[in-house]
Amino acid sequence: MIFRHFLAGCFLAASATLLHAEPVTFRYAYQGGLNSLDPYSLNETFTLSALGNVYEGLVRRNAKLELEPALAERWEKLSPTHWRFHLRKDVHFHDGGTLAADDVIFSAERVRSEGSDLGTRLPAGTVVRAVDSHTVDFVLTSPTPFLPAEWETWYIMDKEWTEANGAVAVTSASSAAPGAAALKANGTGPYRIVSHEPGLKTVYAKNPDWWDATAGLPDRVEFSAVTSGPTRVAALLSGELDMIYPVPVQDIARVNQNPSTQVLSGPELRTLFLGLDQSREELLYSSVKGKNPLKDLRVRKAIYHAIDTGAITSKIMRGLAEPAALLVSPALFARADEFSRLAYDPAESRRLLAEAGYPEGFSLTLDCPNDRYVNDASICEAVAAMLSKAGIRTRADIQPKAKYFGRILPTGGYDTSFYLFGWTPADFDSLSLLQAVAMCRNTATGEGTFNIGGYCNEQADALIRQLAREDDKDRRADITAQIYTLINRDVAYIPLHQQKLAWGISRNFTVEQRADDQFLFRFIRQQ
Repeated sequence: MIFRHFLAGCFLAASATLLHAEPVTFRYAYQGGLNSLDPYSLNETFTLSALGNVYEGLVRRNAKLELEPALAERWEKLSPTHWRFHLRKDVHFHDGGTLAADDVIFSAERVRSEGSDLGTRLPAGTVVRAVDSHTVDFVLTSPTPFLPAEWETWYIMDKEWTEANGAVAVTSASSAAPGAAALKANGTGPYRIVSHEPGLKTVYAKNPDWWDATAGLPDRVEFSAVTSGPTRVAALLSGELDMIYPVPVQDIARVNQNPSTQVLSGPELRTLFLGLDQSREELLYSSVKGKNPLKDLRVRKAIYHAIDTGAITSKIMRGLAEPAALLVSPALFARADEFSRLAYDPAESRRLLAEAGYPEGFSLTLDCPNDRYVNDASICEAVAAMLSKAGIRTRADIQPKAKYFGRILPTGGYDTSFYLFGWTPADFDSLSLLQAVAMCRNTATGEGTFNIGGYCNEQADALIRQLAREDDKDRRADITAQIYTLINRDVAYIPLHQQKLAWGISRNFTVEQRADDQFLFRFIRQQ
């Protein structure tokens, strides 16, 4: 009897502790801001990651980047051109609306509409239709063996809510007048938006009605944009923030030496590269008038030879980067070691420039963000100095990412002559990368949407289309190698490096660091 009373007392005490437990708040900062809540405005990892806590796709990826069911509980390929997705029946949007096939059809139309930066998530000509209220068919114009591979970040929107809020039109990345979907959100995900100050701060609250498990997740998450690296680090070390990313490379040891913080580091799948305008007859931002020197292969090679990636990775990145010979990470292409960079050779740069008719060189503007990639501004300043030394007098025009992407992306009219860019393939394969940045630009098909410089090689295009239909692993590798051989021969782009991840985290929490640099709240746990 005494023992029974003792157990009851323990149970009541534990219950009281649980009932009066303090809500858990997780605070983190990134070097750039979340400027829009519209899930189709900007195809950028940070933005899509931040919105991936509110919105969800038909599929998602786990901490190891393996594909798994999300809003679709299962799917099947009825034929090479016909896929069927079965939706969960217990999913609700944050306003209480129920997920249905009409929402998927609406989202397919909206993501391919004017202003969207994610139109290539669906192959051109795809017909999306309802079989019943929770079954959706995708009928393709040609076989697409890996159709849902990019769909973790094709977020499904509530048709009724979007229409009721006058938010059907996508707020483009270059728009100065944000629409309703840019300022408020209604997803199905584990967190709801409590408040949003564009570019500054966003507050999330846990969604108790999420279809998946929420036990152990923080009750509240607060995001702040902190552009200053020293300020981010100081806030982490003082306990004001629970996580920051990226940690400035020069501060990694300091964060690790602090007893209450640590740095999570690992390889990232993103490749940074330089793009060149090869389509305009005259460059927008150059001293050369009446023609475009970047159309000349010799000039592009001269630029390549002038860049010392070894110095960039050792001095600016402090070893937290690997020089790249391709646009894709070696982790995503097994035959990457067959390719090599053009050697750093300023003398060869000057020789090629003279041979191309520019013995005195010329001036050029390099466009760069200062809050998107690790040490992006410093990288661009270093590249500008290297090129200037070789005879191409280069000015680095450095802007916040909101202005930068608003200019250089399709919605801004590809307003650049020379630019820094980074890419993590959403399908974790070369295909989506090549379709986006290497194919000739075609607004009708969506091919080459992010081919900002307008590079065009019809032989490469034919091979990329062949790759899209091929599902045999060895044949895919052969085709991919042929494509990269053509791209490198043409100096379509100048690869720089794969940066490494560096997240600073309080030892009071654990998180999962995915190699695609997506930070998702469903992986946060309090220690």
